[in-house]
Amino acid sequence: MFIELTDHLRCPADHPEQFLVLLPDEIIARSVRAGRLGCPVCGRTYAVVEGIAELGEAPSLTPGRALDAGAAHVFLGLQGPGGYLVLVGSAAAAWRELSELNPGVALVAVNPPDGLADAAPVLSVLRSPIIPVKTRSMRGVVLGGEFSADPAWVAEAGRVTLPGLRVVGLGPEPDVADLEVLASAEGCWVAARR
Repeated sequence: MFIELTDHLRCPADHPEQFLVLLPDEIIARSVRAGRLGCPVCGRTYAVVEGIAELGEAPSLTPGRALDAGAAHVFLGLQGPGGYLVLVGSAAAAWRELSELNPGVALVAVNPPDGLADAAPVLSVLRSPIIPVKTRSMRGVVLGGEFSADPAWVAEAGRVTLPGLRVVGLGPEPDVADLEVLASAEGCWVAARR
């Protein structure tokens, strides 16, 4: 996990949004390889193991379809380096291509398919029951098919995205208050954060 990402993490417990405190055991080239993340409000602690932040039980879903990297890149409309892009579920499988298409943008894989390893500073891997980052802090979110049909995960994607920036998913158009659907066709959609 890229050490700078800790500034954007939040406790996934059901209480008002709160930052997490990093207690590292091993850092290699700005990648936290082992340690703990602690919440000063509820006292919960979460392990970082082999660079992966384990922030609670991730949903056990069968990986779904995902947009190819080129389509996701066009739909996101990101311009320039900086910030973070979240890839949820099967969307994280295309991280290398998305990284090449968006140089200088760090990627955060939330609940990616098994076997995806941390590649900080380019890719940080998190497992969690929600998208465990602060509200309005990410440049965009791409949802894999197994998550984009779930209104709760679409709402999470909207919550973490900066106003005016985009969330991309597969399946039916979302009906989420924080998102304005810009376009949808052939089972995929793109929405902007209000």
